[in-house]
Amino acid sequence: MSAVRRIAVVGATGAVGTVMLRCLAERGLDRESEIVLFASERSAGRVIDGRTVRALDEHADLSGIDIALFSAGAGTSRVWAPRFVQAGATVIDNSSAFRRDPEVPLVVAEVNPHALHLGEEDRPRLIANPNCSTMQLMVALAPIHREAGIARLIVSTYQSVSGTGQRALDELDAQARASLEGEPAPAPQIYPEQIAFNVIGAAGSFADGDDHTDEERKMMFETCKILEDEQIAVAVTCVRVPVRIGHSEAVNIETRAHLPLERARELLAAAPGVILEDVPSPLRSEGRDEVFVGRLRLDRTHPNGLAMFVVADNLRKGAATNAVQIAELLLAEAGSGRRAPTAAL
Repeated sequence: MSAVRRIAVVGATGAVGTVMLRCLAERGLDRESEIVLFASERSAGRVIDGRTVRALDEHADLSGIDIALFSAGAGTSRVWAPRFVQAGATVIDNSSAFRRDPEVPLVVAEVNPHALHLGEEDRPRLIANPNCSTMQLMVALAPIHREAGIARLIVSTYQSVSGTGQRALDELDAQARASLEGEPAPAPQIYPEQIAFNVIGAAGSFADGDDHTDEERKMMFETCKILEDEQIAVAVTCVRVPVRIGHSEAVNIETRAHLPLERARELLAAAPGVILEDVPSPLRSEGRDEVFVGRLRLDRTHPNGLAMFVVADNLRKGAATNAVQIAELLLAEAGSGRRAPTAAL
């Protein structure tokens, strides 16, 4: 990498892109590196923290960029991520575009940094961020899987509207404001029905002929890929709730080996990136990078059953923070020549 490191944020004006910029600043990377902002032609020319947003078009100069953090949607990633790689950058992509590619590592910084192959000649130049709901779940499940193995998961998610983007947040706010003022709520534009003061029993979209949403399919596939175990059975129901930021998950776990409750508590209390508490809530997780785990208890319907409630800020650990953590691993390797620590599964 070059002496003056250059980090590009692609999709810098979006909901996750703005949080990426905040994370880069909070972790001091904006002082150590040159930050370059890209967005659509519509957003080009905007100034954010003294930096002018560049248009991502055929005239975009991609030279000299060391790391590119992408949060601009799968379509943009499929077109532009290979171009950044060809120009010499390592891309960390937050979209679903490459998660299923067996040649692209799907990385959670606290769980499987070994998938980056740091210090090795075959280090990948394209890295995928998991889906936000999968991300927080993996931070909580990895220590349990390492200790006792996971045979089966049943997960119900309660996903905030920020996972759909800024327009969904605007829709929630407008509907809630109108309802509180006694006015008719604006007709839904983003969701199939009103989200304010409501719960929509299917988060995501259905492919033709599929009885699971894409959000559910993501968690089912990504869990096995990240934990490197295709034998884990995963059942998921993803639900959209009228919460602005923060995804919650009710998780039922069947382990292969018996795991005493107190040992599970010890593992989670010591796990990197986890805060173990009694009853987590999305409002208290907002603005935090940790994954909050609570309601830890035995499931007495199965001899190896555990239950827990998992909450995290989906814009931070669920997206932006993890991408920045991966960038830190790459930059640390470039600066020291040392291999990053691994997490054995």
